[in-house]
Amino acid sequence: MPGWVWWVLALILAGIEMTVGTFYLLALAVAALIAGVVGWLGGSFFWQVFTAGVAGVIGCGAAYYWHHKGGGKPQKQEAFDVGQRVQVVNWNDDGSARVTYRGSWWDAIAATPETPRRDSMIIVEVRGSVLVLGENPLSVPR
Repeated sequence: MPGWVWWVLALILAGIEMTVGTFYLLALAVAALIAGVVGWLGGSFFWQVFTAGVAGVIGCGAAYYWHHKGGGKPQKQEAFDVGQRVQVVNWNDDGSARVTYRGSWWDAIAATPETPRRDSMIIVEVRGSVLVLGENPLSVPR
């Protein structure tokens, strides 16, 4: 098989990768590109396929490792809301609260069980869509 066929396949795979964004197809596109070089250098069809297979397995393994090296944990994002004051509408018996902040209603909890429940508190942490409230920005336990 001529090398240009592999290069066309590499371009097609790279184009599809741009719409998907998984990096696995990019690894396969690079494998096809390498197989095209082997074909261009005069390698037999067996060596072209063998090279594409080995490069594809190595590339997909590298993409898998790169994707999963963080352990699947999302990186902690700095919350711009930390340090902002909120108005507590009411405290519930379970320790949660409803607050008004940025023009809407939010669920909130106290930073610790010992945190005093006040009508006006400070956001010390954001856990998903729940605000963690304290008396000052440094009152969250670390």
